[in-house]
Amino acid sequence: MNTHKTVNSILLVDDDRAFRTLTGQLLEDHGYAVTACAGAAEGLEKLRENYYDLVLSDLMMEGMSGLDFLAKIKAAYPQKMVLMITGYASIDSAIQAMKQGAYDYVTKPVSNDGLLLKVRKALDEKSRQDELIWLRDQVVNQYSFANIIGKSPSMQKVFSLIRLVADSNTTVLLTGETGTGKELVAKAVHFNSSRKDKPFVAVNCAALPQTLLESELFGHEKGAFSGAIKQKAGRFELANGGTLFLDEIGDIPPETQVKLLRVLEEREFERIGGTETIQTDIRIISATNKNLTQEIEQGNFRQDLYFRLNVMPIHLPPLRDRLEDIPLLVDSFIKRFSEEKNKKVDSISPTAMNMLLSYHWPGNVRELLNVIERAVLLTRSNQIELDNLMFQQNSPEFTLVQQAVSARMTEQQLLSIYAKEVLREMGYNKKKTCEILGINFKTLQSRLAD
Repeated sequence: MNTHKTVNSILLVDDDRAFRTLTGQLLEDHGYAVTACAGAAEGLEKLRENYYDLVLSDLMMEGMSGLDFLAKIKAAYPQKMVLMITGYASIDSAIQAMKQGAYDYVTKPVSNDGLLLKVRKALDEKSRQDELIWLRDQVVNQYSFANIIGKSPSMQKVFSLIRLVADSNTTVLLTGETGTGKELVAKAVHFNSSRKDKPFVAVNCAALPQTLLESELFGHEKGAFSGAIKQKAGRFELANGGTLFLDEIGDIPPETQVKLLRVLEEREFERIGGTETIQTDIRIISATNKNLTQEIEQGNFRQDLYFRLNVMPIHLPPLRDRLEDIPLLVDSFIKRFSEEKNKKVDSISPTAMNMLLSYHWPGNVRELLNVIERAVLLTRSNQIELDNLMFQQNSPEFTLVQQAVSARMTEQQLLSIYAKEVLREMGYNKKKTCEILGINFKTLQSRLAD
């Protein structure tokens, strides 16, 4: 089968030979590649053999009718753009064809300008649909499991839970420190579910005061409060059919917690200032960096809401607890930022990697991302070096690197300082020190002797 796509290719199907000839010539004169055939059976054969941007088909044909032809096209090629041709006497059939998936119809006798306009509109719509499909596929690929990087046992457990829960309507609670990738996991769950073609809507519950937060979640009617100059749909409405991601759920005020609990229990709500009850079909994924059990004990979070949210808990470990994932993440980030910034950076020096492996990463994966982005910008070679690493300015690692650069230390001097510091942190356990540094005992002795 030839799947090569010809730009603006049209399959013209009509049992009127004169019409086929004249219409085919008109379309070709305006830059289209036209394949003409006399009936639906031949048209289906052509569709199996070649790709066409648009099918232009008569509605009333001998043998297989245009409606039957359309039904077979849509069954085999659901996204195929079809434009029907009909006479005034069969406009009702043309309308029926549109209900069955035809884009539009033109009536005989067909004016040249009218036909060309309808063809152009159909092809423009097809181009728009193709772009939307491509963008959707790009998003799905971006949030595939493969893009959540980690070989550590703790991350493998996260992957297993995502796969288990993705294609269901189960409510998910993501926990973990800031920067561990909770929103990335939420998107992975959504875009690997049956809801992936529906909206993914995110709300940061900690970023808004109570009044604005409730307006964002539930919407409001015109005049509901000062500044409500028109009706506004809330995130529960906008996410209908899809997924609502409630980030920093632990920061929701108690009054809003009550309203949220009702939505979770009854799947309905009212806009602020409104009386109409609105039904919603959404999946809830929430996230927090707080210990909600402690928040319940302190009276800051409702226990019944917690039970509703915590149907499937997924905990994202901090980066310091999965150091074996750092080389994988670094490699991925180097490739990403080298492409984005048009730089030919393809590696990181062992000394720089050792520094990354010894750092405590308070900002987790997000901080590592920022460190590598800066390093790619700073390096003047194809390799990231130790002096390209910039950590948070209040961290001991940042001070060490800056002091080393200012003192013009040699790499050997810095390695010696680093080895001695790790040895001290490990309680002078040389075996553990060697494991962390990735060196043997003889190399460690050499560095300690400097």
